[in-house]
Amino acid sequence: MKTFFKLILILSLSAHNIHSIGENIDITDFGAKSDDTRPCTEIIQNAIDKVSKRGGGKVIIPPGKFITGSIILKNGVTLEIQKGATLLGSKNLEDYLSIQPDFVALRTGQATKQLIFAEGQNNIGITGEGSIDGQGAAFERAETGDEPGITRPHLIQLIDCKNVRIKNVDMRNSGGWMQHYLACENLEIKGINVYNHCNYNNDGIDIDGCTDVVVSGCFVDSDDDGICLKSTSPRSCKNVLVTNCVVKSHCNALKLGTETTGGFENIIFSNCTVSPSVDPDPIYGTQKGQSAISVEMVDGGLLDQVNINNITILETGCPIFVRLGNRSRKYSPDAKEPGIGTLRNVSISNVTATTSSKTTSNITGFPGNYAENINLSNIFITNLSDGSEKEAALEVRENDKGYPTAGMFGDILPASGFFVRHVKNITFNNVQLFIKGDNVRPAFILNDVKDAQILYPGIFSWREEGAKIVKDSDCENISVIN
Repeated sequence: MKTFFKLILILSLSAHNIHSIGENIDITDFGAKSDDTRPCTEIIQNAIDKVSKRGGGKVIIPPGKFITGSIILKNGVTLEIQKGATLLGSKNLEDYLSIQPDFVALRTGQATKQLIFAEGQNNIGITGEGSIDGQGAAFERAETGDEPGITRPHLIQLIDCKNVRIKNVDMRNSGGWMQHYLACENLEIKGINVYNHCNYNNDGIDIDGCTDVVVSGCFVDSDDDGICLKSTSPRSCKNVLVTNCVVKSHCNALKLGTETTGGFENIIFSNCTVSPSVDPDPIYGTQKGQSAISVEMVDGGLLDQVNINNITILETGCPIFVRLGNRSRKYSPDAKEPGIGTLRNVSISNVTATTSSKTTSNITGFPGNYAENINLSNIFITNLSDGSEKEAALEVRENDKGYPTAGMFGDILPASGFFVRHVKNITFNNVQLFIKGDNVRPAFILNDVKDAQILYPGIFSWREEGAKIVKDSDCENISVIN
């Protein structure tokens, strides 16, 4: 992992030193005026086209408010939004292009709309200390058949691009996902501030089937998922580092999934803080968030070598959710239904969490299919919820086809610390559980678990019942070393 960490930093630093020379065009020199009522889409696009044709450089958005519909980034162009500048997305859906990407990987197969788009472009970027405001509340969610990016524009969608730099910009109020990077290579997202709470599907950052990615120093507050890795096509999400970020979400803060067709390999989440959103009114999800860490494999594919470390979780829902399922969603209408995926080699370490949720941490496969090689070490969880004898005896239903979310088995789980089922080769090393309140639910419940070690557990409970480790008759080779 250390070698991978060094490699991805070198790739990032070398790949993005790309805009030091070239032509710079201020859009006001092309006739744009600071006016939040008149679109200047054509002016901005003409500037982008000219800079790209002349070998690359910057298109500058100076201080002021400038409204636009869809703009398309071209080779060599960085859109620089200066401090004091706001690029406003038009509230009129007709100002957005309907674009059918060449890269056929969108589940709906339909043309999409977005404020800033690029496909197959190299050496592009969006930088500066200004803001992009999609004004996404202007777009109503359709009753049926609605998808983000179709009736509600994405703020940013970049597809099959290389050498991409997104830096320091403030992003707000998308009609759907804030930013979607699909099948990109050498992608750096650094120091951005995201606030997305105006519509449905308001994710913060979506990295989808990308290779060689660094996300660092970002602040994300989203109604839907915070920083989310996806694999909606056969392209795997590979060599990704997410580090030194603060994430607040009404749904899942740090997530791999839901879409998993191409899989995930060599992924690191490190040195991040998760806490509830500052927004008190969820459109979707819950005020404190559904989960802090979610690792999911439900649409086929391979998930291998995922390392999550040094995470601080301040009062959210389920601290840790790991799920191998069999939802089997196709990535496009004509694709074959995916087979059962593989989830293995996941390491989660140095996590401190406080939660008052009864949807406690859960790690699960489904009958005959096991999540494998899971290692949890130096985990400290304080559970402030209560738990009755009736709740401790709850039967947890199977749900192999269900949408993967921490509450997919119900809002209350019978374990106060970890519910583990259909898992092979799992280790808990120095997992400390502080179980407070009137809670008699066992700390650990293991069901159909093979080859497990629980090393040096610390289970601190007001009630003796809450300090138990419960193993059922389907478990094999379970050792507990105090």
